[in-house]
Amino acid sequence: MTESDIDAVATVRVRGWQEAYRGLMPQTYLDGLSVEEDAERRREFFSRGLGDVVNLVAEAADGEVVGWSCFGPYRDRDLPPGDAELYALYVHPSRLGTGIGRALLDETRRRVAERGFPHLRLWVLEENRRARHFYERAGFVTDGGAETHKVEGAAVPELRYALRLPEP
Repeated sequence: MTESDIDAVATVRVRGWQEAYRGLMPQTYLDGLSVEEDAERRREFFSRGLGDVVNLVAEAADGEVVGWSCFGPYRDRDLPPGDAELYALYVHPSRLGTGIGRALLDETRRRVAERGFPHLRLWVLEENRRARHFYERAGFVTDGGAETHKVEGAAVPELRYALRLPEP
């Protein structure tokens, strides 16, 4: 991802949330998501430097950004350090089911393995059947991690998935 991709990535992320989480989070929260505010947050992160965080974009033949993934070191302290985490993977809703998500996941997995991480972990909403099926088809399994967050007062449970990576 380059700085010039930020607006497009914000669009993919916000529209992705609004599509993927419809019926799983309060609709008022999803309707209130702003591409402009998301882009501004990304610009701030980008300006401070990304450190160990890697952002990848998928582009259509015409150069339009149609997908985005972001990964880095695992953030929670409930496991020993050393694993990687897929922080986000979104595809523009108009491009779902076209293989873009799988291509982003494959490239993410390749780059994480290249860096020598033994596992790639991620969090997914428990009720997000589409995402869970996507990750399970790619070889991820639940590892027992579970958390519940509140979104506008509604409980939103998440499950943690892990994928063992080959040694570099």
